[in-house]
Amino acid sequence: MQFSSLLPALSVALLAAVGNGLFAFGQRKAEVVANPFLFILSALIVCALAFGVSMPFMPPVDGLAYLRRNWLWALVSGAGFYFTFLGFYFLYSRFGASHYALYAVLSILTTSVLVGIVLMGEKVNGFHLAAIGCALLTVVLFSIGQSRL
Repeated sequence: MQFSSLLPALSVALLAAVGNGLFAFGQRKAEVVANPFLFILSALIVCALAFGVSMPFMPPVDGLAYLRRNWLWALVSGAGFYFTFLGFYFLYSRFGASHYALYAVLSILTTSVLVGIVLMGEKVNGFHLAAIGCALLTVVLFSIGQSRL
């Protein structure tokens, strides 16, 4: 794969990373409350409204037929959103945004390795495995850094 063919994927990944940064910033600036669902639900309402505003700009689809075919996967992904946002809330409110490195590495392992390679059978090569090894090394280096604060 040439670098130019990687640019579209990098652009979309950057969009997601900026969104994640906005979420982390907003959550860190908000006051910590005993019930984390208040903040998460508020953020999800804003997100749902943004999706609603964006939908008319997308090609039309038969939504009911789509949901009939994909309801199980929507439930699985909805559960994933729940655990992701709950984890983000506790990670950022209790440990700070700098600990995002741990989430990022664990996300590489769960998403790229477990979902991509194991469950979906996506192909990998030595470079991919080296990148996964570097991700694991990140956890080690982060732990050493935390122990020296």
